[in-house]
Amino acid sequence: MSQTRVNPDFKLEDQGIEGVGSVYYNLLEPALVEHAVRRGEGKLGLGGAFLVSTGKHTGRSPKDKFVVRTPLVEDSIWWENNQPMEAEAFDRLYEDMLAHMQGREYFVQDLYAGADPEQRLDVRVVSELAWHNLFIRHLLRRPKADELASFKAEYTIINCPSFKADPARHGCRSETVIALNFDRKLILIGNTEYAGENKKGVFTLMNYILPGRGVMAMHCSANHAPEDTSDVAIFFGLSGTGKTTLSADPDRVLIGDDEHGWSDKGVFNFEGGCYAKTINLSPKAEPEIYATTSKFATVIENMVFDPATLKLDFEDSSLTENMRCAYPLEYISNASETGMAGVPKNVIMLTCDAFGVLPPIARLTPAQAMYHFLSGFTSKTPGTEVGVTEPIPTFSTCFGAPFMPRRPEAYGALLQDQIAKTGATCWLVNTGWTGGAFGQGSRMPIKATRALLHAALDGSLNDVEFRKDPNFGFEVPVSVEGVSDVLLDPRRTWGDGPAYDAQAKKLVQMFSDNFEQYIDKVDAQVKSAAIG
Repeated sequence: MSQTRVNPDFKLEDQGIEGVGSVYYNLLEPALVEHAVRRGEGKLGLGGAFLVSTGKHTGRSPKDKFVVRTPLVEDSIWWENNQPMEAEAFDRLYEDMLAHMQGREYFVQDLYAGADPEQRLDVRVVSELAWHNLFIRHLLRRPKADELASFKAEYTIINCPSFKADPARHGCRSETVIALNFDRKLILIGNTEYAGENKKGVFTLMNYILPGRGVMAMHCSANHAPEDTSDVAIFFGLSGTGKTTLSADPDRVLIGDDEHGWSDKGVFNFEGGCYAKTINLSPKAEPEIYATTSKFATVIENMVFDPATLKLDFEDSSLTENMRCAYPLEYISNASETGMAGVPKNVIMLTCDAFGVLPPIARLTPAQAMYHFLSGFTSKTPGTEVGVTEPIPTFSTCFGAPFMPRRPEAYGALLQDQIAKTGATCWLVNTGWTGGAFGQGSRMPIKATRALLHAALDGSLNDVEFRKDPNFGFEVPVSVEGVSDVLLDPRRTWGDGPAYDAQAKKLVQMFSDNFEQYIDKVDAQVKSAAIG
């Protein structure tokens, strides 16, 4: 058996994973790219980027994700949101997956989840595909060589795209499976090449473990002012709402684009890289992210390219709307070296409103912030999940329900406590539609969104005149330099005022109906912020 091992004292055999073929431990980017090319997993693109297709799975498969039900987690898992798998079924799944791995080639990365040494999780990722190992090496945090010598994984992910589950034998829904076992500290992934399952599996772990320590786990991006790590902004939001784009501001330092923790010490990134959507990516609007698509070892996922010139087509979504690039944080010139900063000064909740009702920005009271955090209103955008081909209005609590193993109130209480302790200012930002609903209106101009965010973060927005929104009760600026006054009043952007009123009434009722599930679980102030 051929093995390349940086950490010879921590072998797969020590974990009971025996009989596999060649195993490559902690390979660096050049070696992983070489193996991926050798194995025909993709194609070397311009600048040394690696071009891959993930086949039929071009997004996450949330209906195939399970948490193993055991006494350890029985009372702490939000079972209405997390599908249970019986421990015996998981054991059979694990046994069959190990049998499937016999004699095959595997790639192993030992990595950290979490920039804060006090809160991080040591994770081992075992990948059938070399490019999956490259992907997760970008997305998690890489230990130094001397740290690998003493590395022992707390959790292990085994990802076998060629393994097909048996629903009858393994207690799952289909041949595709993502199974988390907190007792055995294992995540098993089968029959999907979509690399995002790796990172979101780790995120789910952190979302379970950190709240137990009193630390807020967040589906958000974050940045801070230059040379001032106390001026921090966090951006909550689901995929497609602008977390990556809006946090990658050249005038601020990027802490991270997707997953963070908030302890009493401050904010810390879970990851060591970014996973950015590339559809309609523009060198003018997003030059830093665009530049990563032609850098060595960047993973380009599900993008159409010219077979002769290898030039990427950023507008062709024939494979999926969810085409992406994965790259290390150091590829962004203004990225934080530490992935850590102080407590947030501004909390921004991003929503993609397909109804065209919400204003481009609104200031929230702490109670309203809790209301909108638990509501998590947005629209699922095409490609982020299997079967989503157009925006679908949805409520995803905490702006990340698919990754929340605990009940929403657990995360809400932590956020409420942190806002109360820090006095952070909270904003709701709509990056969705204006001038009409999806299919009639247009997307919110990114130039206007950036101008409003700059005003919010530098404090100047607090000095302008605000009006009370008649539908939602939050405060909306009347006039902001560099932004059309009409854009700030959604009703005026519609050609038909009564049609806007009807749409707003419909959305208000949707909010009210959705919040009924939390009304008895929040305090009086949050109840008073409920609309309807």
